[in-house]
Amino acid sequence: MSTTKPAPSARETELLERAYQYSLTHGLADLSLRPLATAIGSSPRVLLFLFGSKDGLIRALLARSRSDELELLKQIEDRYDEAPGLEVIARELWTWLAAKERRPLLKLWVEAYGRSLVAPDGPWGDYARSTVEDWLELLASAQPKRERSTGRGEARRTGVLAMLRGALLDLLATGDTDRTTAAVEKYLAD
Repeated sequence: MSTTKPAPSARETELLERAYQYSLTHGLADLSLRPLATAIGSSPRVLLFLFGSKDGLIRALLARSRSDELELLKQIEDRYDEAPGLEVIARELWTWLAAKERRPLLKLWVEAYGRSLVAPDGPWGDYARSTVEDWLELLASAQPKRERSTGRGEARRTGVLAMLRGALLDLLATGDTDRTTAAVEKYLAD
């Protein structure tokens, strides 16, 4: 007996994309199926049929959000034949994170990350842990092989990740791109 979920239908994919665009503007914390369904041209009943439950829809939206993040990480990784160095990758990540057009996605990420920490058994599940692992993996690939598996290498990439996420939270709270970018540059130069 196979437990593999069948490929989504074209309608499911279309509604997920519309719901994702809606969630970028409205967030997920207070998601209500009726306003969402109305906004995306569906009905609560259809959404429940396609996604199983509201939690199932939230899980699908989080997976869709994470796919944007993973695509970024893959694009950055694919640009280099060799490990470019932690600072190079950190600067590329910051440029992507600081872009104004990504604010809705990153606000959604912060919301999902926080909810994952306070409601680990809900649809948010292990979202926070998974994103930490994804980003640390990319940062590790930027380090020379001899450094990757050392405690110092792990500490360096963890520090860079913590700095980037802290700067991102500050940027999202204040909108001050110049100050946060200067702080990122100062950290990476030291």
